[in-house]
Amino acid sequence: MYHPYFRGKQFELITIREMATLLAEKNFVPVIEPVREALGGLKKTLGAVCAAGGRAIVVVNPYHGDHQEDGTSITGLLQEGFIGAGNIAAGILLRSDMTVDDVMACYEHHADHHPVLVHAGFTAPKALAAELEDGMPGLTNIFIEDHAKLLYRKHFSQSTRILVRDGFKRLRNADYPEMEEFSDLHVTYGDLGMAGFGDFLIVGDVYSEGGGPAYAVAIHLTFIDPDKDDVMYIYHFVSDTKDTPTDPAGKFAQALAKLIAKLDSGNSHVLETGAIKEFRDLHAKGHFPGLGYVKKLSMKHHIETLADYLG
Repeated sequence: MYHPYFRGKQFELITIREMATLLAEKNFVPVIEPVREALGGLKKTLGAVCAAGGRAIVVVNPYHGDHQEDGTSITGLLQEGFIGAGNIAAGILLRSDMTVDDVMACYEHHADHHPVLVHAGFTAPKALAAELEDGMPGLTNIFIEDHAKLLYRKHFSQSTRILVRDGFKRLRNADYPEMEEFSDLHVTYGDLGMAGFGDFLIVGDVYSEGGGPAYAVAIHLTFIDPDKDDVMYIYHFVSDTKDTPTDPAGKFAQALAKLIAKLDSGNSHVLETGAIKEFRDLHAKGHFPGLGYVKKLSMKHHIETLADYLG
């Protein structure tokens, strides 16, 4: 059903570990594109997913980060630690620089890890579908919507199809509007002929290694509006101070005060999740846990919101 797409940075992996039980209960399947050379955190995360009885897809040929030239260490991790683990699948990222032969070679190399194809710029869908025809009914295809439009996806209609939409419009923190639409895919994916849907949470598909000092601090919170056909929207709570790289704790306090005021207004539509409880605790204590931790809370809230909606 829901396939959140994570780049495997520290706080993304921690989010998956801390949410492993809920992800498993709801049959949510995280897609993880490892971007850090050290794979200890990924191994620990996959262990937590397995222990909870959940599933995950690990991209073995990442486009971003430390493994973009060579993903053999990721394949090695799957083969050493997760051989026979039917709940951990190898994700093969299909980019514009790959041929059908490249895809099939990678697919066959990972045949014992239930390969899943992640379409993200590939340009020969018809030829690939012809190669995969016999195995199509047992195959899962994940489409990054910006790279795989309707005609492209039709070639794989005999398979299990998942559509991933990037609902997060990345801007400088200082430039975010107070609120904007995020996605309606959690409502409409079935109408589009999909078996499931995904997104890039509150991070977006634009990859960055982690920026410099934050001139403004923004807290991103998603919510589903029952008055607007259950469309998901996103609040951006931005600090008032935006013109200096110093005092992230003070800026976080400004943004958090806006978040709490919105929650307490009674008309926010924000679900009171476990992550919201943590935001309330941080506000009560006047504590700044670091920007990575804040991002983790926003990701957890997003997953908890969809878990509640999808019941």
